[in-house]
Amino acid sequence: MPIYEYECQRCQAVSTFLILKKEDAGRVACKGCGSKKMSQVISRVAYHRSENDRLAEFDSRKSQGEEFYKDSRNVGLWAKKRAKELGADLGPKFDEIVESARTGKILEKYDL
Repeated sequence: MPIYEYECQRCQAVSTFLILKKEDAGRVACKGCGSKKMSQVISRVAYHRSENDRLAEFDSRKSQGEEFYKDSRNVGLWAKKRAKELGADLGPKFDEIVESARTGKILEKYDL
C-alpha cells in the first residue's frame, strides 16, 4: 500500500497519508495544525514471511525457545518440515488439521 508519513515543520506532528497518485503528495497538510509545510519521513517497514519462507528457514533438528511456541503460525511447522524432509505427502487433510490447531478450533472437538 502506498502509505506515507509526513512530519509537520510547524508543530512536528507526524501524520499518515494514503498517496495513490504522485500529485496527491503535494496536497498533504498536517492533521494537527493544518500547515502545508510537510516533509516525508522514513517509516517502519514490516516484512511478512510466507509459510514457504518459514519452512525453508526452519531447522527441525534445533530446539526452539518458548517464544517460538507462542506464535500460532508455528503450530505444525515442525511436522510439515519433517514430512517435507522425508518426502512424505501428508495431503490436504493434514493441512486442514494444522490450520484447525493454529486457530484453536481443534479444541472444540475435545472436552477440555
